Amino acid sequence: MRPVIIAANWKMNTTPADAGDLARTIASRTREPGVVRVICPPFVCLAAVRDALDDPGLAAPDGGRAAVGAQDVHHEAAGAYTGWTSAAMLAGLATWTIVGHSERRRDAGETDGVINGKVRRAQEARLHVILCVGERLAEREAGQAERVVRDQVRGCLDRVGAPAPADRDVDWGAVPWLTIAYEPVWAIGTGRNARGADAAAMAGVIRETLGELGFADRGEAIAVLYGGSVTSANIGEFLAEPSIDGALVGGASLKPDEMAGIVARAGVTAAARLEAGSRPGEGTRRDAAPTS
Repeated sequence: MRPVIIAANWKMNTTPADAGDLARTIASRTREPGVVRVICPPFVCLAAVRDALDDPGLAAPDGGRAAVGAQDVHHEAAGAYTGWTSAAMLAGLATWTIVGHSERRRDAGETDGVINGKVRRAQEARLHVILCVGERLAEREAGQAERVVRDQVRGCLDRVGAPAPADRDVDWGAVPWLTIAYEPVWAIGTGRNARGADAAAMAGVIRETLGELGFADRGEAIAVLYGGSVTSANIGEFLAEPSIDGALVGGASLKPDEMAGIVARAGVTAAARLEAGSRPGEGTRRDAAPTS
C-alpha cells in the first residue's frame, strides 16, 4: 500500500523569525492519521522549523510527525561551490529534499544530468527524495509530454535504481526513499488547469518508466504526487485518482486553512486505502481510493 504524502514547498518565503510559528500552526491543524506530512522551508529556516516540529503534541493520532525537507541539495558531496548546500550539511536539519523542481530547471538551468547527481548525493546521505518531473506548454501542445517526462525520469534516475548495496539494510521507514512529483509546468500559475485524468495518465507513464529502469514491482511501490497549483478546492479531483498518492503544494502551503483542507482530504484517501488493504483478498491492492 503506497503512502499518502502531502509536501509543502514554501519556496523563498518566511524568515527564521516566523517560520517556526507557521510550521507549528500547520502541523497542529493537519494531524490526519495515515498522511505523511513534509514541510520544506528555505535553508535558513530549516533549524527553526525542525525545532518547532519537535513537539510530541503535534503528532497525528497514529504517531506520525511532520518531517522537515530541504528545497534542494547540491550534486557534489563537497567542494568550491559558494552559496550551495551539500547533502551532508542537511544532517540533523532535514530528512527529505526536493530535487529537480521546475523553477530550478528554469532559473538555474539544471539538466537531468545535474539532477541525477543530486538524487545520488541525497540517497547516499539517507535523505528521502522528492524528484520533480513535468513538461512545458509547448512540449504538451507538440504532443511530446509523455516523451519529455520519460526522458526526465530516465535521465534523473540513470544508474540509481534501488538503493546501493551499502544502503539496502538502512531502515527507510514506511516510505520508500524515492517519491516522484509530476509538475505540469503548463498549469502552474498560467490560468490553465490540469485535470485528474491528466495526472493519472502521467503517473502511469512514470511507473512504466521506473519498471524499465529496474525498480521493484514495476515502480508500483513508488508514490507519485501531483504538483500543479494545488489547493483545497482541487485536491479532491487528483486524490480521487488511484494512481495519485498526494501532492507537492506550493503557494497554498503557506496558508494554514488551505493546508488543513488539503491534508483533511488526503486523510480520507489514506483511510480508504487502509480499509481496502485490511479486507480479505485485498492486501496487495495499492490503489484503493474514494471516487469523490
